[in-house]
Amino acid sequence: MKILITGASGFIGSFIVEEALKRGFETWAAVRKSSSKEYLQDERIHFIELNLNSKEKLMEQLRGKDFDYVVHAAGVTKCLNKQDFRRINTEGTKNLCEAIMACQMPLKRFVYLSSLSIFGAIHEELPYQEIRESDTPQPNTEYGRSKLEAEKYLDSIATRIPFIILRPTGVYGPREKDYFIMAKSIKGHSDFAVGYKRQDITFVYVEDVVQAVFLALDHGDNGRRYFLSDGQVYQSTTFSDLIREQLGHPWWIRLRVPTWVLRIVTFFGEYVGQLTGKVTALNNDKYNILKQRNWRCDIQPAIDELGYRPTVTLEEGVRRTIKWYKENRWL
Repeated sequence: MKILITGASGFIGSFIVEEALKRGFETWAAVRKSSSKEYLQDERIHFIELNLNSKEKLMEQLRGKDFDYVVHAAGVTKCLNKQDFRRINTEGTKNLCEAIMACQMPLKRFVYLSSLSIFGAIHEELPYQEIRESDTPQPNTEYGRSKLEAEKYLDSIATRIPFIILRPTGVYGPREKDYFIMAKSIKGHSDFAVGYKRQDITFVYVEDVVQAVFLALDHGDNGRRYFLSDGQVYQSTTFSDLIREQLGHPWWIRLRVPTWVLRIVTFFGEYVGQLTGKVTALNNDKYNILKQRNWRCDIQPAIDELGYRPTVTLEEGVRRTIKWYKENRWL
């Protein structure tokens, strides 16, 4: 079986490539000229350069390469310019699918990695309810809006491309860079939390996301969406407590600030990013993500229909992640 993985050089994509090789797939990793191949060293990998900005160029690059499966993991979670979210996450998905259809590729399944973020801040009154597929998305970030628009586009071609959408919550693990910032901060003796209202958070270890990807290749009905988490709900301090434990309990100062302070910080962070031309983690999207109180989601459909079974607890996942950061001299 022949599989194409976009975003192959990224955090999640590189793990999908590794699993595809383990399963004996003829594995094609879609990369850009500027992409790092640090985690794509296996000599069995076939590389293909794809320009997601152009349907015509994609047709040239894909012509004659009939893939059985496509996993679309390419995308951006933060951008300097708002329009880039739509250009990359929405239009890039559209261009890829249009090229696949124009090449008359006989796909068995197209798996799209979306995000729980498409729902935004819903069910924020205590007691919090799980976000379900039947809920109406209300994205409050440019990232979430761009992912939702990509999902809507896939709906419009449902009779032409057999797809399944995965909506993971916060994905962490080795090679991940955003949660790494938290680990680095804790090692530097400070922890930072936002808001005083209870916050319910969910996580999923990268290997469990990969598990769901390969289940989705052969399970579930076309057009279905599935939330992914480890099946547990945590309080906002749990993750940082586990990180601190794995770092050997360094002394720290835990700061909890009101959301208006975060609003000021992210406003200036966005402004500095525009001035310097560098993407910053503290931007307007991050403000809406950090202030959101309810990240509960219903993974029962994934369990029932895909056969998804989360295997890595948060405690074990944090242990593996911090161990990797240390061994690779990130910490």
